[in-house]
Amino acid sequence: MLIDSHAHLALFDKAERGQIVENAMQAGVSKILTIGTNLADSRESCEIAGSFSQVSAAVGVHPHDVEDTSAKDFLDELRMMADQETVVAIGEIGLDFYRMISPPDLQKDFFRRQLELAQELHLPVIIHDRAADQECLEILRDFDFSETGGIFHCFSGDLAMAEDVWKMGFLVSIAGPVTFKKPGFLPDVAKGLPLEALLVESDCPYLAPVPFRGKRNEPAYVKYTAEKVAELRGISVEELAGQTSRNFAALFKRMG
Repeated sequence: MLIDSHAHLALFDKAERGQIVENAMQAGVSKILTIGTNLADSRESCEIAGSFSQVSAAVGVHPHDVEDTSAKDFLDELRMMADQETVVAIGEIGLDFYRMISPPDLQKDFFRRQLELAQELHLPVIIHDRAADQECLEILRDFDFSETGGIFHCFSGDLAMAEDVWKMGFLVSIAGPVTFKKPGFLPDVAKGLPLEALLVESDCPYLAPVPFRGKRNEPAYVKYTAEKVAELRGISVEELAGQTSRNFAALFKRMG
């Protein structure tokens, strides 16, 4: 059975979430980690995780959302949410200098403060990094993730960077773009990293893999990403699913 290590179920209508989870189960996806990007949808992610036994949650403030979040109170609220048993990580946090929706200095401040919170709570982190590789790594090197670990989600860097973050204690999660005609560095990463370093994810409702590219994504479609990664590595999907599931379980010790 596969695990979808990164989904945004709060972005689906409440009435259809049950069907989305059922679709995933039918497709062989046994667990889903739903990710918060601001306080409101972090709260909703907690609610979803409380409603479906197959779902756990991460709570955090995405770099796009930092300017609209109260810098004074947000950590206290995240801390309270993270006290719930279904919350297994802090995220999605990081830096995004591609669109620059929020000022870079504010992004860095929120990133550091949420990393500190994760270490205080002994929780893994879910990292968002877009067009900010060196800045992101520079901040992360100020912390020690050898015990709690984390995930670089929807990884888009090269193999050298993937090896660096793996050595720092992070898993590398591969999403739908590995199936695209122009997958960038992803085939090299998928083939070159140890299987023990990898996860797969949907990042739904975004980045649907081929053959659903351009349509709304959902956790069930992570199997197409897994099939492509397995093909690139020359192994069976069953072997990939088994090892990535073990990787996930070892990272998220709070998740049954």
